[in-house]
Amino acid sequence: MLELHDDWDTQALYQDEVNNCNSCKEESPVKGSGILCGPNLRLVGVNYGKNLYRASMLLVCRDIECPKVTFIRGASEAEKISADDLRRGELPSTLFYVDNGIDFFRYTIEFPMESYEQLVKYSINDEHKPHYRFFVPSRNNNFNVMSYSCNGFSLNVDTTPFQGSMWFDVLNKHAKAHYHVMLGGGDQIYSDGINVFCEGFKNWLHEKNAVKKFRAHLTSELRAEIDEFYLKEYLEWYGYGHWKGSTPKSQTTQKCFPIAMATIPSINIWDDHDIIDGFGSYSDSFQSNEVFSGVGKAAYKYYILFQQHVSIEEKEAYLQDESWLLGAMDGAYIGEKSHSIFTRLGPTNALLGLDCRTERKLKQIVSWDTYDLVFKRLEKEIPKGKIDHLMVMLGVPIAYPRMVWLELIFSSRALVPLKYLAKKGFIAPGLVNSFNGDIELLDDLNDHWCARHHKKERNYLVARLQDFGAKHGVRITILSGDVHLACVGRFRSKLHSHHVTSGKENEVKKVLNEPEKDVRLMFNIVSSAIVNTPPPNPMAKLLQKRSGIHHFDRATDEDVVPLFKTDADGTNRTNFSFMNRRNWSDLLPIENVLESEYLRKLYKVSVGDYCYSGLVTKDGLKTKGDVEHGGNKKQDVTYPVTAKGLIASIHAEKDTTNKDSQTEAYAVIIPELQNVQDNVSHEGIKHVSSRT
Repeated sequence: MLELHDDWDTQALYQDEVNNCNSCKEESPVKGSGILCGPNLRLVGVNYGKNLYRASMLLVCRDIECPKVTFIRGASEAEKISADDLRRGELPSTLFYVDNGIDFFRYTIEFPMESYEQLVKYSINDEHKPHYRFFVPSRNNNFNVMSYSCNGFSLNVDTTPFQGSMWFDVLNKHAKAHYHVMLGGGDQIYSDGINVFCEGFKNWLHEKNAVKKFRAHLTSELRAEIDEFYLKEYLEWYGYGHWKGSTPKSQTTQKCFPIAMATIPSINIWDDHDIIDGFGSYSDSFQSNEVFSGVGKAAYKYYILFQQHVSIEEKEAYLQDESWLLGAMDGAYIGEKSHSIFTRLGPTNALLGLDCRTERKLKQIVSWDTYDLVFKRLEKEIPKGKIDHLMVMLGVPIAYPRMVWLELIFSSRALVPLKYLAKKGFIAPGLVNSFNGDIELLDDLNDHWCARHHKKERNYLVARLQDFGAKHGVRITILSGDVHLACVGRFRSKLHSHHVTSGKENEVKKVLNEPEKDVRLMFNIVSSAIVNTPPPNPMAKLLQKRSGIHHFDRATDEDVVPLFKTDADGTNRTNFSFMNRRNWSDLLPIENVLESEYLRKLYKVSVGDYCYSGLVTKDGLKTKGDVEHGGNKKQDVTYPVTAKGLIASIHAEKDTTNKDSQTEAYAVIIPELQNVQDNVSHEGIKHVSSRT
């Protein structure tokens, strides 16, 4: 019989999985029958009005009966439990989709929240594995959150230098910290291989007759081939951690990733690589082509199936669940409404996962009408109970150095002859992409919030988030990925000569000295990539040069926190705001840190401390003394540890050749907002929409 408590030594259990990293062969590991993918856990939402925890489990099977899933749950700490507190049962299942003889089963998980953290262990057809378990927080505690992005390699990356797995590090930390949810910030799967492994699409892509290419129709045969590609891609990656790119050295095995999905419930949004590189950021004429938009529709279908555990044919589960925040209209190329997500992540913490890809166009990320629906929903949530922290997943960083000058260069008509020669293969064939012949990096730049096409929309969103947070006393923290390195962007109040002349100098100085009262303070935690290769040092150096203090409006400064003054190998860094190492992040409520022996010893903080942002050493976070080097007095400031605050940490890989995948943690304290202002001035804001 399944027992609740036993030893869980992840180092011993999963070392074999790490030792076999990058050992996959060319053939697909997907079995002929049985369970092909899963168990894969998803957090649907938490309803504190009903005291109800809601999740789901996905099993994808072929040629077998619906597997039976049984569970036992009770207090996560053995000494706090009695035999009367144990609950056993079987999870109800739904066959919600069938694809070419492959069955998709969804299991409903609905448990009442208890006064203690629960450990739930489960078995499948009476078989139990050590990672078949997850944690449900106490109804009085906010969630421990793990966040990641860019969970895969680019097509031509040589994966052989990466001998370890960051997912192994996640599992080791999870065994001690108990992550209640992991947030996928986009690019949970890299599907760019459709360019290589889908013959019909590859042939269309390489069609030299532009008229014939742009007028091509999506035949039923090509549609079926594209569907088959995405199905196989998900089965291999989500089921086995298997992936291969365009060269013999572009392959990997990440067995710890499916293990993590079976033990930490997920909430996901998607980004371009979940579809294909740059989808949504090309010209409307190209995106509207039946074949290319057909790729988006197919990717969406399987994203919804594997990452959201629903089918677009299930109208109730797909459209009516209370956790969905549906867009105002169908996306132009996907043909479906955007599916943003809102849920509480504790009694006073909440999450908004904003779908920034389904409605995306070259000059639009999210439609204005959808923004109105989003903020209308947020306003409706306020009367249901105080929100101290709202985490907003955006996928692409919103507080990040501007690269408009590169956009202008790459878009220049002066490059037309070079692009033509590159397209023909006479020079630098990698200079242009195979979709529309533009400079390869241009779609990445067009994806950014700071791109010239998106500046107005970006500033509009930041201003509305500031207004919402100030009005209701909500601290807003933005979570992003995409850029393959780590940093922490920041918006905050500034002292300007205008305040001196208006007699408000002392008032503003007080806000700067008490950041817990700064209604303009918002951090953008950028954590990327958990799998993909980081950019070289010159890129980090370039970003460092572009990361000075900007003026969002006359009362708000924007910069990047000097978090990485010490490298993961112990050396000093000059690119102290950007860490180009593989990484992932977590956000932990101060209350949980102080209650956990492991976390308390790690951070060594107490309520009332003022901490610098930076490396978590054996002595914990630095709380006093001069800054060792780097940064400056305006940027390198301390933040108070408050009872309802958070610690956000970025865990950066120390050595890619080490199979133990050890990381160093870099942390910033995020205080809750102890202030409410009905009106926040955005006087002097640049590039703003007329809707503000």
